[in-house]
Amino acid sequence: MIRRILGLTSGRIAVGILAAVALLALFGPLLAPQDPLAGGTDILAPPSARHLLGTDYLGRDVFSRLLAGSRLSVLGAVQVTLMALVVGVVPGILSVYLGRGFEWVTLRLADTLIALPFLVFAVAVTALLGNGIPQAMLTVGIMVSPLFFRVSRAATLSVARSPYVEAAVISGASVGWIVRRHVWAKVLPPIAIALANTAGVGFVVVSSLTFLGIGVRPPAPTWGGVLASDLGYLSYRPWAPLAPTVLIMATVWACNLLADAIRDVSGEAGRALLHSRTIRGRLAAAEGSA
Repeated sequence: MIRRILGLTSGRIAVGILAAVALLALFGPLLAPQDPLAGGTDILAPPSARHLLGTDYLGRDVFSRLLAGSRLSVLGAVQVTLMALVVGVVPGILSVYLGRGFEWVTLRLADTLIALPFLVFAVAVTALLGNGIPQAMLTVGIMVSPLFFRVSRAATLSVARSPYVEAAVISGASVGWIVRRHVWAKVLPPIAIALANTAGVGFVVVSSLTFLGIGVRPPAPTWGGVLASDLGYLSYRPWAPLAPTVLIMATVWACNLLADAIRDVSGEAGRALLHSRTIRGRLAAAEGSA
């Protein structure tokens, strides 16, 4: 699948942008030319050779703060995605096979999580557990998990009604064997699409929360936090919000572009599989008639 994704122009663009963001998350704090937490007397300075993106209201180098804040921003989005994946996919698949009681409980929990306003709930949980990225992202990941639950459940239901799965159940195959052998390969493409979309949502949520000062302790830099501090001084530095906004928008756009590429590749693979099965069926029919 990876090779087919890279064969698409949209896939190459998405992977290139996300690879650059991953490199920023890994090496951004090391590449920062100045201490992102150190203030100075040069306050609200315009871009220059010393300060490529100028300085903020405390004299801190904005370029260094963006580089250093990449790690927290990316890790927060990854935490949201992984938590939603684990909490949503496993119950979604098992709800089809573990009986009506488990199915009813998981469906009611998913409906409850959908009904809750996740931003307000995240604020309440961080107030209870402490203001930090892990606490906030844990909460947001659980709130987003119904997306994975519904996607994995719908894909599993379509596979569970297939004749070969029913034959495996009749023959006494275990649930684990059926999931590994038949279900997972069918569920993986829609989950991959939801994964890419959720990563984009995670970046938006992380940026929104850190913009409000939730999930991060000052003066730790994040993209949302840098954007929030820049908006307070637009009359002095009207260009300042451009850099963090472009970073956030480009990352979210790349995640959505990757989701579209995975969807296109999955559709092509499904059509190719259907075409090959049709050819095999026609050949078998021809041999039978002969």
